[in-house]
Amino acid sequence: MTLQTKTITSLFWAFIQQFSVQLISFCITIGLARILMPAEFGLIAMLTILVGIGSTLLDSGLASSLIRSTDLTERDFSTVFFFNLGGSIIIYWICYFLAPLISRLYHQPLLISIIRVYTLDFIINAFFSVQNARLVKDMNFKAQMMIQIPAVLIGGLLGIFLAFHGYGVWSLVWLALAQSFLSTVMHWFYSGWVPSLVFDKQCFKRHFGFGYKMTLSGLLDILYRNIYVVIIGSYYSVTQLGFYNRAESFSQLPVNNISMVIHRVTYPMFSEISDDDEKLKRVYRRIMQQVIFWVAPILIIMIILAEPLFTFLLTDKWLPAVPYFQILCLAGIMYPLNAYNLNVLKVKGRSDLVLRLETIKKFICLIGIFCATFFGIYGLLYFQLIFSVVAYYINSTYSSTLIGYPVREQFLDLWPIFAAAMIGGVITYVIDNLIVVPLSLGNLGRIITSGFIYCVVYLCTGLLFKLIPINDFKILILKK
Repeated sequence: MTLQTKTITSLFWAFIQQFSVQLISFCITIGLARILMPAEFGLIAMLTILVGIGSTLLDSGLASSLIRSTDLTERDFSTVFFFNLGGSIIIYWICYFLAPLISRLYHQPLLISIIRVYTLDFIINAFFSVQNARLVKDMNFKAQMMIQIPAVLIGGLLGIFLAFHGYGVWSLVWLALAQSFLSTVMHWFYSGWVPSLVFDKQCFKRHFGFGYKMTLSGLLDILYRNIYVVIIGSYYSVTQLGFYNRAESFSQLPVNNISMVIHRVTYPMFSEISDDDEKLKRVYRRIMQQVIFWVAPILIIMIILAEPLFTFLLTDKWLPAVPYFQILCLAGIMYPLNAYNLNVLKVKGRSDLVLRLETIKKFICLIGIFCATFFGIYGLLYFQLIFSVVAYYINSTYSSTLIGYPVREQFLDLWPIFAAAMIGGVITYVIDNLIVVPLSLGNLGRIITSGFIYCVVYLCTGLLFKLIPINDFKILILKK
């Protein structure tokens, strides 16, 4: 099987897996949001920084090292497995004893018991991290789909059942644990791999040498992405944190889904061609254009239709989250650009540059956040928007030197897509407010009508501009 055929096949299964799983997750989230209160989501949001740090430390970048490495043996996989398992137990007990301190930070006594149960997830996840890395390395996304769909569905239905019977925030806790447990069982079944009782110090040093820098950069990224949760949770009400949490989660849906699919396929693929800079640049350019072609318009139409979306899906009690959501959607457009510029450094084995970049960005970020706090929650949100642009410039400056793809050239390749998305947004916004809203079609009618108008305008504008992603899509998918 050629690299192109393998990539297209993997993309097909990865898209089916990602979107089927996310569709199920989305429906479950909607059901839970209609039953539970924003404050209960806020309590779980307070754990995000703890869970993020724990998960990053647990992996230590070793899974990424397995995916990018060649000539792996059974000793490599088993060594990483037992390191992750031992590390997960240590991390769990650290979280167990830190629980009272975190509870006092947020002034929420209930967090002590929640943390001590929820973080059992670390130990459960350690049992399938290597099996998952093997499936990703083999680009076997069909098996991952068969694993994740049942786990998400059964765990989600359990969460809704518990929420309906008055378990409140604990329904979210048991949902997470059930999904991880089911995922572990099925990873062992589908991967067909069982660790050997071996721990090789040389194998560990090999993977840790690459992974520890990725871990440090990952920790910096986790701290940055969750510092907003800490500040809002510490200085504002748990209900406001719940609004922010839902707004962020919803704004990240299209970004994470599309970007994650492309990332999971392209990371192992990029690793195969990492020594050919010209080919890497060519493939990277086309993938970036394709991702932005889908992400940008989805986020813009979500901004325009934010109010009817929240009212229809979550009910009126979540409307205060709408302005948060709109700002975060705008910032989310830059996320794929940042992520894929960093991917170039990773496949080149330059984890040292990734760490240096994250250090520089987070230093700038801390100064900006300190200044933004004086302007309240909206100051923090608008800073996220500004920093997303700054981070892109910093990331692309470094990666461009490795594959000869400078910032200016990236911008020239992407601006027609941004222009088409913005033109479609302006025209749809005017039609929505002057024609669609007065027709009183209801929230669902407005979403469908204005959404259809935007799709038509965006597609026509894209054809007028002769956007490259449209042609690539026709060649790769439609075979025309």
